[in-house]
Amino acid sequence: MTSKVTYIGGLRCSAEHLQSGTVIESDAPTDNHGKGEKFSPTDLCATSLAECALTTIAILGKDKNINIEGAYCNLQKIMAAGPRRIAEIVCNFVFSSEYSEEEKAFIEETAHNCPVAKSLHPDLVQTMVFIYQ
Repeated sequence: MTSKVTYIGGLRCSAEHLQSGTVIESDAPTDNHGKGEKFSPTDLCATSLAECALTTIAILGKDKNINIEGAYCNLQKIMAAGPRRIAEIVCNFVFSSEYSEEEKAFIEETAHNCPVAKSLHPDLVQTMVFIYQ
């Protein structure tokens, strides 16, 4: 098993990662009866795309001597109604190191093909922007 998720009341859940014991809590968003004081389940889903992309680039880039330490993603989740769902995830990835054109192509292809990107429904628009400073 991966995790134990418990509904703790007040439109909040607690998720324990069983291997590490790490706990995260979620809250319903303010536009859906929640307090918006924590990540919502859809926030976590969208955030997982950016985290997976960065982690996969780091893992596969290691063999190519590509270091992305300090890279980050400013993320925007766009919701849709009927049915309520994530319509688009906009990932603005920012890298502060210099990379060759070949390394940039590797970074971008890897991000687009990370496990979360490949697991999300094809109707969910994944907009990935890469900024190299």
